[in-house]
Amino acid sequence: MAERLLMKGNEAVAEAAILAGCIHFFGYPITPQTEVAAYMSKRLPKIEGGVYLQAESEIAAANMVLGASAAGVRAMTSSSSPGISLKTECISYMAGSDIPCLIVNVQRAGPGLGGIQPSQADYWQATRGLGHGGAHALVFAPSSIQEMVDMVFDGFELAEQYRIPAIILSDGLLGQMMEPVIFPERKPKYIDKPWALTGHGFKREHNIVNSLYLEASELEEKNNEREQRYNEIRRLHAVADSYLMEDASVAVVAYGAAARVSGAAIDVLREQGVKAGLIRPVTLWPFPTAAIESAAEQLEQILVVEMSHGQMVEDVRLAVNGKIPVHFYGRNGGILPTQQEIINQLLELTGGVK
Repeated sequence: MAERLLMKGNEAVAEAAILAGCIHFFGYPITPQTEVAAYMSKRLPKIEGGVYLQAESEIAAANMVLGASAAGVRAMTSSSSPGISLKTECISYMAGSDIPCLIVNVQRAGPGLGGIQPSQADYWQATRGLGHGGAHALVFAPSSIQEMVDMVFDGFELAEQYRIPAIILSDGLLGQMMEPVIFPERKPKYIDKPWALTGHGFKREHNIVNSLYLEASELEEKNNEREQRYNEIRRLHAVADSYLMEDASVAVVAYGAAARVSGAAIDVLREQGVKAGLIRPVTLWPFPTAAIESAAEQLEQILVVEMSHGQMVEDVRLAVNGKIPVHFYGRNGGILPTQQEIINQLLELTGGVK
């Protein structure tokens, strides 16, 4: 049986990336993410071929990932909310150049510099605003350190399969807390990259990695082909988890740290006879629209819980499409909704009815 290790979330995601075959990391310190870069700075120099480089800025770090990934290696960067904002220009270039990579965002409260406490207010940025031009990235939403570790392997492999950036949307709570974790006994799955800039010594055709197309028809054709890949991702890789949904009449929809608290609140309500359940989006893009749409057929109402003023709630309402009421409860500024607050919200909605 694999050994269980007690690790901080930021350090566990870094070790998982190394085990997944990533030995090129480019980053810049920012709280509450800095331990990811610090861990990489200790581990990578001891690994054959390992490259750790603290760039002069977040912008530089993202462009270094672009260059390394274009050469065909597994490369990664991490940051927290304002740092990701600086990286978005380059993320758009990577999406437009069809370059895979892994990006970890350990979210902090905003806007602006905000505060270092945990937040989920980067949902729109990750799923809607990762640069210009209508591009997408895979967005994973872990709710435990173990899940964060497992998502690293999936993130790299799906990113390479579809030639798309992948994001693990963590937060300051998950990044800083410690939990037991088992690293999967899973060998990295590498995908052939005939498009990579590997040099003339490989006796292949001349490759160009580029996001600039001056002919409108050429750019439209490229965007159409990319959209076909996006549609395949939407069809095959939208994931949601459910808890106590078999007979639920009311459900909480929450992800990440907010889902952990929501699950505990539902356990208390079940003891009181309230038929509550939890739907937890595991991927935020593609969003698990079908799972929520299906659940709405049996539910009377939904409560969306977020660590923001409400962002994912819009996708839930679109999925429900007016079939049942969708309510919202959130805290922001770095405050996590409490178990009792969620219980009170659900009791108010249901009247405590069994």
